Amino acid sequence: QSTVCEKIMELLGQNEVEQRQRKVLILSQDSFYKVLTAEQQAKALKGQYNFDHPDAFDNDLMHSTLKNIVDGKTVEVPTYDFVTHSRLAETTVVYPADVVLFEGILVFYNQDIRDMFHLRLFVDTDSDVRLSRRVLRDMKRGRDLEQILTQYTTFVKPAFEEFCLPTKKYADVIIPRGVDNMVAINLIVQHIQDILNGDICKWQRGALNGHGRTYKRPFPEQAESAAVLAAGKRSHLESSSRPH
Repeated sequence: QSTVCEKIMELLGQNEVEQRQRKVLILSQDSFYKVLTAEQQAKALKGQYNFDHPDAFDNDLMHSTLKNIVDGKTVEVPTYDFVTHSRLAETTVVYPADVVLFEGILVFYNQDIRDMFHLRLFVDTDSDVRLSRRVLRDMKRGRDLEQILTQYTTFVKPAFEEFCLPTKKYADVIIPRGVDNMVAINLIVQHIQDILNGDICKWQRGALNGHGRTYKRPFPEQAESAAVLAAGKRSHLESSSRPH
């Protein structure tokens, strides 16, 4: 999840590094929401559009962007406005990095994208905590409580159970309690430091086609929400969060 990724960046000291010089970066699946039609946008403003469905994402653009990052290219990532539910004209420039954290609730759903990851994390957060965080976040975006709760029961919870939860089987590592699990997060941070220091051999290129070695280090307990760790160009890391 995004909070886990931010904690990892903080512990690595990468959040204080100038963006062009960063060895680790975060990229969000949320940036790749599709451009909505006028009808879809009208529904979205009423809380009647399902942003938690796999079809809500531009998977082709997501895949090509990740591939370019893996190839060490500088890319332009879309900027999404969650207040107006629209893709803005300006983009965010993302420079090559040694480790890329790619986070989003459905990053495991599409096989072509899933197969690009070298290490996959599934982050568990209690459902009540997820709901409370969502309410606080969406109220800051100007949405009223009734709309937030209606959208949660109509789209978010059913989509999580149908599309997100089943992808837990693809995870190499399960992290219960999310950002509160500092034991797990510290282990991940150490793993990234080993990659940056060259203490871990190069990831096999075949992993990009789903044939590479994964590192399974399960933590005790069960999980529900997703986060991913993956490698690319030199070595990349990816992770997943609660989107819309």
